[in-house]
Amino acid sequence: MPDYKPITHIIYDLDGLLLDTEFIHAQVNQAIASQYGKVFDTSIQSKVIGRMAADSARIIIDLLELPLTVEEFVTQKNALIYDRYPLARPMAGAMELTQHFHQHGIPQAIASSSTQRPFQAKTTHHREWMSLFQCVILSDDPASPRGKPAPDCFLVAAERLGTTPDQCLVFEDSIAGVTAAKRAGMSVVAVPAPYVDRGLLQEADEIFTSLAEFQPEPWHLPSKHFMPSAL
Repeated sequence: MPDYKPITHIIYDLDGLLLDTEFIHAQVNQAIASQYGKVFDTSIQSKVIGRMAADSARIIIDLLELPLTVEEFVTQKNALIYDRYPLARPMAGAMELTQHFHQHGIPQAIASSSTQRPFQAKTTHHREWMSLFQCVILSDDPASPRGKPAPDCFLVAAERLGTTPDQCLVFEDSIAGVTAAKRAGMSVVAVPAPYVDRGLLQEADEIFTSLAEFQPEPWHLPSKHFMPSAL
């Protein structure tokens, strides 16, 4: 079993890591692409996960050669997606792991490329769960102007948690997020979707297929021999 430097604080991405929302984004992106005879597939999805809405739109427009501006794409997407966000369910092992750390007094934060309005929609049925986190950093936070792969959101999260980057462990599902965490000087565990090329996640300290696979002990974190029941 590896032995990593001790960790005292945890930071999570949201979409595709804590909440299963990527299928919602994929459905809506494909609905827009199909209007122009294009196909939005997993090869494109892997390039946009973890990024801010405008950045994702720009990538999709360029790759599919859509006759839309970024603003037009985002407007179309927003019109389709908000009613679907409350369908988001916890990813495997997410509630259990975050509850475990909460019960052991480990400070936790969320650092997401989402903005406030979609965050509220996605977490409609998860308010009690969200109360376990000491802070939530979103992409419309003035202190975090640049989206992933820039490190801004993680650095702000560490500051608001009252710690330093070297004390933080980040959980991420995206290539952009892993890069951002490393640029912030943090350790990172990747939990990518099956279609994400693991060869592009070599910066990650560990890679798992689910949060349920993560073992805290090598990071000098409390053991999971006792896992609290779900909320």
